[in-house]
Amino acid sequence: MPRKRLDLTFPPRQSLKPVIYHLVKDYELVPNILRAQIQAGQEGRMVLEVTGSKEDLASGIEFLESQGLQVNEAASDICLDEDLCVTCGLCTAVCKPGALALSPGDYGLVFDKDKCVYCEACVVACPRRAITLTF
Repeated sequence: MPRKRLDLTFPPRQSLKPVIYHLVKDYELVPNILRAQIQAGQEGRMVLEVTGSKEDLASGIEFLESQGLQVNEAASDICLDEDLCVTCGLCTAVCKPGALALSPGDYGLVFDKDKCVYCEACVVACPRRAITLTF
């Protein structure tokens, strides 16, 4: 089944509306909230992975936009500049989901995309700025 990662921005007036509920009930989508920072009366952000049929995904995204949410594709990958990376491991220390690790054999940096929630902690932690997100 198709899956999309979305970066949602909630305007302050929409911050407490049950839009994710409607994705499930009205559009038969299966949401997986990867990261969210939403407070009443303030702009909020959510990174959401949504699974469903192609038609339901399109309808669900259209619904979110009709509710005043800004919908963008979430970061799709982490890029490592191997010329800048010194494999210090700082990024692996802050990666809570375990998407980044040093390989036991050569201590090279290994990225598991399926575990990544695109929190950007690794980008901030890298002293050499060798890690970037691509969209």
